[in-house]
Amino acid sequence: MNDLAQRQCQPLEGHAAMTPAEITVHLAQAPGWALIDGAIQKRYGFTDFHRTMAFVNALAWVAHTQDHHPELQLGYAHCTVRFNTHSVGGLSINDFICAARIDALLP
Repeated sequence: MNDLAQRQCQPLEGHAAMTPAEITVHLAQAPGWALIDGAIQKRYGFTDFHRTMAFVNALAWVAHTQDHHPELQLGYAHCTVRFNTHSVGGLSINDFICAARIDALLP
């Protein structure tokens, strides 16, 4: 996924969503990410709330710079990140670019 982490999200209005075959190929390169109810999702665990929030703030910066925003669910020591692309009605390369960029935030 390192090559995806170097890419930039692009506007995709009017483009088609990824096919199931394309999704399968990209998921194979996205450790820990799973296809759940039409979105890719990953749960990150941390040792405490401070580290969880530091991750969420870094993730927010990535989402802002890429103009591609996930759904988040967080608790004291975890954050679940969920991506899909509303403008294409499914998954797009932008979801996998952001997944790779977020994975790159952690060692």
